[in-house]
Amino acid sequence: MKVYNKIIIALLAVFILIQFFRPEEIDKGIPMKPLAGVPKNVNAILQYSCFDCHSSQTNWRWYDKITPANYLVASHIREGRSALDFSKFNDLPKPQQNSTIYYSVNKILSGEMPLPDYAAIHSSARLSENDIQTLKEYALSLTPGKPSESSSKSLKNEIKFNQKVKNSPNGLAYVPGFRNWKAISTTDRFDNGTMRIIYGNDVAVKAIENENINPWPDGAVLAKAAWKENVNADGNISIGNFVQVELMVKDSRKYAKTKGWGWGRWKGTDLKPYGDSPDFDKECIECHKPMKNRDYTFTSPLYLISQLKKIQK
Repeated sequence: MKVYNKIIIALLAVFILIQFFRPEEIDKGIPMKPLAGVPKNVNAILQYSCFDCHSSQTNWRWYDKITPANYLVASHIREGRSALDFSKFNDLPKPQQNSTIYYSVNKILSGEMPLPDYAAIHSSARLSENDIQTLKEYALSLTPGKPSESSSKSLKNEIKFNQKVKNSPNGLAYVPGFRNWKAISTTDRFDNGTMRIIYGNDVAVKAIENENINPWPDGAVLAKAAWKENVNADGNISIGNFVQVELMVKDSRKYAKTKGWGWGRWKGTDLKPYGDSPDFDKECIECHKPMKNRDYTFTSPLYLISQLKKIQK
């Protein structure tokens, strides 16, 4: 028998042998129902592109069941459900349902979803430009802007910065000087009609310049200020009433129990601390959990002027 025949037989024997090893069975749960209040065409897109990994409704193709491919697919499903599970969608309050759609669409627009290696094998998960446009239009329709007669107000005009602000229930102190930090990014939360500016302290700005933000270094502080959106009569968007400011303070040792971050939120013009108990930040962590691989931060910093100068050089 020639050598290459022996090699083929040996490989075939190994292949047959490893088929006796299977990953832990995935819990299929309850069959999925259509997402409540979501149009049929949007439901259909989410079903064929997202449900296999992000719901209890999994569809294993024959090639998904072959070892070692089944281990990879099982891993995708477990991680997918951990980040987002559409099986729980119908039980969520309407604002959280909107946030789920917002999160999903942003992941798709950023190119993070569906996972390229998964979509390469599972063609049904791929999204066409029409699919993406349909999802985007639906997400934008959740909180349609309405013309407002109220005047635009700035953060400085709305908040009395000389007021004494209480610490967050977990002990985190408010930082009044954040308004003098560099703005490192902005976001438009079309699911709840707010505009946000993210500020970074000197440590955070230096980390961005050095491309050292995953993980962020200890001492970095991010402040996210949010305002309601005003849609003016001419269709332009302007800042409305101040909603809140949130702080994330990085200290991997001090805040080891809360993913390396200290979390705090102060709401309204009186900057009332959010939360009824010291462990309120579990809510913050749960919200940011899908961004574990980005050190629990949602928003990527925009290029600062110093970075652009480096690029130009």
